[in-house]
Amino acid sequence: MSYDISKMRNIGISAHIDSGKTTLTERILFYAQKIHAIHEVRGKDGVGATMDSMELERERGITIASASTNVTWNNHEINIIDTPGHVDFTIEVERALRVLDGAVLVLCSVGGVQSQSITVDRQLKRYNVPRLAFINKCDRVGANPFKVKNQLVEKLDLNAVLLQLPIGLEDKFEGLIDLVTMKAYYFEGAAGEQIREDEIPEDMRGEAEEKREELLDAASMFSDELAEAYLEGEATEEMIYDAVRRGTLERQMVPVLLGSAYKNKGVQTLLDAVVRYLPEPREVHNYALDLDKDEEQVELVSDFQEKTVALAFKLEEGQYGQLTYLRIYQGTVKKGSELYNVRSRKRFKVGRLIRMHADTMADINEAYAGDIVALFGIDCASGDTFCDPSLNYSLTSMYVPKPVISLALYPKDKKASDNMSKALARFTKEDPTFRTYVDEESNQTIIQGMGELHLEVYIERMKREYRAEVETGMPQVAYRETITSRADFNYTHKKQTGGAGQFGRVAGYIEPFHEGDYEFVDETKGGVIPREYIPACDAGFKKGMEKGALIGFPIVGVRVVVNDGSTHAVDSSEMAFQAAAFGAFREVYKKAGPILLEPIMKVSVDGPNEFQGNIYAGLNQRRGVIVSSNEDGSFSQVEAEVPLSEMFGYSTVLRSMTQGKAEFTMEFLKYGKVPQSIAEELIQEIRKKNEKSS
Repeated sequence: MSYDISKMRNIGISAHIDSGKTTLTERILFYAQKIHAIHEVRGKDGVGATMDSMELERERGITIASASTNVTWNNHEINIIDTPGHVDFTIEVERALRVLDGAVLVLCSVGGVQSQSITVDRQLKRYNVPRLAFINKCDRVGANPFKVKNQLVEKLDLNAVLLQLPIGLEDKFEGLIDLVTMKAYYFEGAAGEQIREDEIPEDMRGEAEEKREELLDAASMFSDELAEAYLEGEATEEMIYDAVRRGTLERQMVPVLLGSAYKNKGVQTLLDAVVRYLPEPREVHNYALDLDKDEEQVELVSDFQEKTVALAFKLEEGQYGQLTYLRIYQGTVKKGSELYNVRSRKRFKVGRLIRMHADTMADINEAYAGDIVALFGIDCASGDTFCDPSLNYSLTSMYVPKPVISLALYPKDKKASDNMSKALARFTKEDPTFRTYVDEESNQTIIQGMGELHLEVYIERMKREYRAEVETGMPQVAYRETITSRADFNYTHKKQTGGAGQFGRVAGYIEPFHEGDYEFVDETKGGVIPREYIPACDAGFKKGMEKGALIGFPIVGVRVVVNDGSTHAVDSSEMAFQAAAFGAFREVYKKAGPILLEPIMKVSVDGPNEFQGNIYAGLNQRRGVIVSSNEDGSFSQVEAEVPLSEMFGYSTVLRSMTQGKAEFTMEFLKYGKVPQSIAEELIQEIRKKNEKSS
């Protein structure tokens, strides 16, 4: 392959669920002659879209994992990543945007800017990704691309500018008017592959002139040459292209294109716009941290002759082993060359180097700066930096949102347990938002993720891909116990057996401690307890705090003060004093007003203003305390403190009461007192459980 970096584009296709991203990608593959027949999402022919290669994706008609492909258009190499639209798979969008240079934001001409469009836009802004907007489904009943263009301005605060006009809408949608060339384009043939150029229809000429003025007005802000030519009425097509490109690269302008991927209209003109307006790798600034120079920031150069720096942004377990998706930022990756993994500090040789096309692959010998490829059989984690062995650079990793929902997993038998372990090991390596751990207190295997659909998909994959039969249940909330008043203790541990006995006496008091979980204070005088036994007393009290007497959860917020004690010349030992301290704590704890504490979460809910009342009501029903509320345009953000035990199932409830337009984040804030009535119920419940198990 002849290498010309100026003819390379790395783009992502992202949008709200059901906006037609996968259908659009299928058409792009067809027109770029990568595939020879078009298949539909949820295809009646039983094939399904090329990019939805997972069986679950074809069944549900949704994209779960982002898929990568590479096409050639007008002598330009375009790497495309088709990303999921569902909020539960947001990490797939995050990691795609981390390595892409440009994006196509797909919008439905009926639905317009929806909740996930807002999330995707936030992600694009976080990674400073220039974008084009493609208003799809212009053939649908109720299609209104002009309304959608205005929503881009009002809801997303983007400088959206139309480059095309539709010729007819809904079932009368025939073609497009290009406002730069002032020509009409019709997409003919069985699959819209023949483009017919024509004059603008007479009845649309006035509207086209008016919209062209708006385009020139917006574009001339980015080019003095165009501004002058515009005033003199001599603006050329090349001047407009250059000005629009400059505005797009500066992220000050979003060109808007129209079409209907399903009806095969407008896809080729969108590809022309990708090549024309989105950046090549050298036009994007990428930085690494030099670990040898105290993490000094270094700008990377998209040059194949420089030393190699690449990022492993996604892992996938395939039938032939682990596949690592790689974005090369600098230098060249060759088959057989040596690279260094900065995180694990290990060198490795590049074995198979592959260019991906959904779930099929082609072997290549080398890849250059700016390219997206895949490696086989490399032991690494998502987000690792690979570089030339003489460098020690680290690329800043992507933003990983915290999981918001948990489930407890129960394997049905030993075989299911082994298979479940394998599946969990693989899924956590592949997906940073999917986490798992064994709860020490309840001994349950807990999985955490971004939403109920997210976890549902992984449980389904566990059953299909690993034959792990598992059941799910509510996870146990990590309660704590504490004390509310001071109480004195004076405890003697005495044990007489044959030979040396055990003796230790400790006296003092315990009181609530608000600055931390535990504090031990030694106020003994005159050596009543010898120095060498004081650490044993501390260890005994700590041991006593491991399990409370109310429901058996750890105790926090206690200060222990030891101010007296006595020893025996022969029978005292470290073991005796540890036992004395443990016994003293067990005895005094019941006198100090023990209460239950529960984890309180900081919950932040973002949603349109029209649903603010529903959001308030939903949080209040869950014993939530509203802390603040901010309105930003048509959106509001509500912050509240809510007990974790009340948050299970909240994501589903929130989506249903806000038509899927609101989303929430949740993080641990503090422990708070459990109301008396709920505490009594809990104590009864735990005691019944314990009686059953005994």
